[in-house]
Amino acid sequence: MDSARDTIIQVRNLTAGYGEAVVIDDISFDVERGEVFVILGGSGCGKSTLLKHMIGLLPPVAGEVLIDGEDIIAAGGADRERLLRKFGVTFQGGALFGSMTLLENICLPLEEFTELPQQAVRLVALMKLDLVGLREYADHIPSELSGGMQKRAAIARAIALDPAILFMDEPSAGLDPITSAGLDELILSLAKSLDMTFVIVTHELPSIRAVADRVIMLRQETKKIAAEGSPAELSENRDDPWVWNFFNRQVGAVDQ
Repeated sequence: MDSARDTIIQVRNLTAGYGEAVVIDDISFDVERGEVFVILGGSGCGKSTLLKHMIGLLPPVAGEVLIDGEDIIAAGGADRERLLRKFGVTFQGGALFGSMTLLENICLPLEEFTELPQQAVRLVALMKLDLVGLREYADHIPSELSGGMQKRAAIARAIALDPAILFMDEPSAGLDPITSAGLDELILSLAKSLDMTFVIVTHELPSIRAVADRVIMLRQETKKIAAEGSPAELSENRDDPWVWNFFNRQVGAVDQ
């Protein structure tokens, strides 16, 4: 990891759950500016719950999430809106508006949150589509595109406002291996060309090995972080059989 990087996200003593059920118990970690950071774990371990807390959708039972040193949960009014502008989010299904063209989908946040003239809005939106390889599909609606293309379009919309961070929930879900590999290449290209920080929730091991600078592994049984490190480090970690089994696809790797 580049020693010149600094911390952009701090999760401190975070406990999260639903009602009386605790899903994550007192975890802490940092995300460095410019890295591709992956949240990994078995089904039901709290990956998506953690992501929702990191983007301020859910309040924690205890603890805090700091974006550039500011608490996303405690912030209100204009401060919260300013913090929300620092990141974009893509969800598993893409969440594109089906009745709008790709261009209209990408124009939407620009029209809502900037004062750019319409011609400039259109130009910026086309540039974002160009970044994800979809400029020629600007006038298509989502249903006319493949699943992989819809994921790329969702990324274009998520980066329309030039956020410093992009959160991605299961970006490879439902994609074939070749399309998934293409999406991995796009993530690496955007991370490098835009100097953007990526926080990705996934359990797809090939994608993790392809893109991740660092990984944290959540474990359902303990509700804690089971391991942290690069994909190579975790693949070779024989100190914790569960971690080694998971990364090497051995029976019993995933919590039941």
